[in-house]
Amino acid sequence: MDTVAVLDRSAHRHQVLSLLAQFPVVAVLGARQVGKTTLARTIGEATDGPKTHLDLEDPTDAARLEHPKLALEGLRGLVIVDEVQRAPELFPLLRVLADRSPLPARFLILGSASPALLRQSSESLAGRIAYYRLDPLDLEEVGSRAMSSLWLRGGFPRSFLADGDAASHRWRQEFTRTYLERDLSELGIRVPSITLRRFWTMLAHYHGQTWNAAELARAFGVSQRTVGRYLDILCATFMARRLNPWFENVGKREVRSPKVYLSDSGVLHFLLGIRTMEELEGHPKVGASFEGFAIQQVTRALAAEPEDCFSWGLHTGAELDLLIVRGERRLGFEVKRTAAPRTTRSMYSALETLGLERLDVIYQGNDVFPLAERIRAVGIGALWSALGS
Repeated sequence: MDTVAVLDRSAHRHQVLSLLAQFPVVAVLGARQVGKTTLARTIGEATDGPKTHLDLEDPTDAARLEHPKLALEGLRGLVIVDEVQRAPELFPLLRVLADRSPLPARFLILGSASPALLRQSSESLAGRIAYYRLDPLDLEEVGSRAMSSLWLRGGFPRSFLADGDAASHRWRQEFTRTYLERDLSELGIRVPSITLRRFWTMLAHYHGQTWNAAELARAFGVSQRTVGRYLDILCATFMARRLNPWFENVGKREVRSPKVYLSDSGVLHFLLGIRTMEELEGHPKVGASFEGFAIQQVTRALAAEPEDCFSWGLHTGAELDLLIVRGERRLGFEVKRTAAPRTTRSMYSALETLGLERLDVIYQGNDVFPLAERIRAVGIGALWSALGS
């Protein structure tokens, strides 16, 4: 039995089905092994009419698509094309097929590359395609009782559902090896696997810090442009996250460099050599790890797009871990790995300087209570219900 299918990811299914009702082509994008294929199967089961599933990793399906027009133009209903990044030449044909009237088929394409990479070959699909990002599992999907396991093992379904921490660690070991040795080359990225592995491991030690290309370049022995390219690769393939700085003309010296995080806490812990919760609790990066984990949960709970999310800081020391800006609304989030959160001068500075509607202090607990006017403590165990209210 496919372990990914054990968990109900119905929220994602409903959102993708809604997009399919509006667009002739929907692209579900995410890291390898995040559950895209299983999600597509459940979407097929929830869809009436004919269904066709083509997997470009399957030699038979790949051979079938060597003549794509012949293979696709006669299909009806829902057509799923898995690992679409292997065949960028399909995109011009999808434009033609998407413009037919009446429309005999809709296309659900699955890819392990970011929209920026796929867009190189899909500019002709403008107005015809919607992108949906499938992230690893979150607390809403696994339940707050499983918070420690999700934090330690990360959100890749097979890592989270593994039979014990040792098995989860082995899965992540194989996942990172495959990503470096096979997946990147299939995306046309030509960087030696040992080089990117060294950079990825080094970046794990900078998790949650302000990006300093000069420092990393010196430590790695390459140019700033080169380390910037390596970071771009990890971000574009969903392995790292760049939280861009928020700055405006407020008469104060604001930090104008992004903060960087590894996208999945389990992969972070593997690269840091952390195998158990006991080892995590005693590791120097435990606070940064919890910060990245909590930020991921907040952005998922609010369905915040990457372009809505920022870090903020002043050179005087005041900072905010996460700022979400949506139109006129500004919400602030500070993460504290403590059971007894308190207000700080930095929080009041962020409230005043940024004009926040509210500032939530995410802490290790399950309760929600006020700390001051427009400042409240939100336990990570109650985060989804608190942010939904």
